[in-house]
Amino acid sequence: MEMKKEYRLLRDALLAWFRANLRDLPWRRTYDPYHVWISEIMLQQTQMERGVEYFDRWISLFPDIRAVAAADELTVLKAWEGLGYYSRVRNIRKAARVLVAEHDGGVPDEYDKLLALPGVGPYTAAAIMSIAFDRPYPVIDANVARVFARLLDIDRPMKERGVQRELHALLTEKMLADVSPRDFNQALMELGALVCTPR
Repeated sequence: MEMKKEYRLLRDALLAWFRANLRDLPWRRTYDPYHVWISEIMLQQTQMERGVEYFDRWISLFPDIRAVAAADELTVLKAWEGLGYYSRVRNIRKAARVLVAEHDGGVPDEYDKLLALPGVGPYTAAAIMSIAFDRPYPVIDANVARVFARLLDIDRPMKERGVQRELHALLTEKMLADVSPRDFNQALMELGALVCTPR
């Protein structure tokens, strides 16, 4: 079977599975870039159920970026209490101030501008580009890496730079063409979280 056809079949099956099994998560209801950004930062080192609870509370306290930028540090720290890694929320507040000052209180839809924000690294920038803006950026978290390690029988460490480059190229060149990057990337992450689990 031609390799391209294999990838297309895999992708179509994955997307069909995702449509049938996707979890109802609050940031998926609108794909508002602010909501996607906050969810991505919150879900680093946090279980999904807990993340949803904190996300809902956060959005009720800070409905938009301007509300975060205007809040004092103690208020945002209190809203984050229990999630740990407090540098994350300090960076959210710093980034919110940059967004108000330089982007009229919105989240930019350019990868380099996202990377320039405090606390936003390559993974988070790619996630925002893909999930909020539906742009073809691969989003490779531990779940996605595990899915491909098993699918492609990769026996090298998935964090190895060469492996990451190969996976990035595969996703960019073969899997993200002619498909919604938002749906495809979330489908991969969902499969890794719900089915292709560590054990």
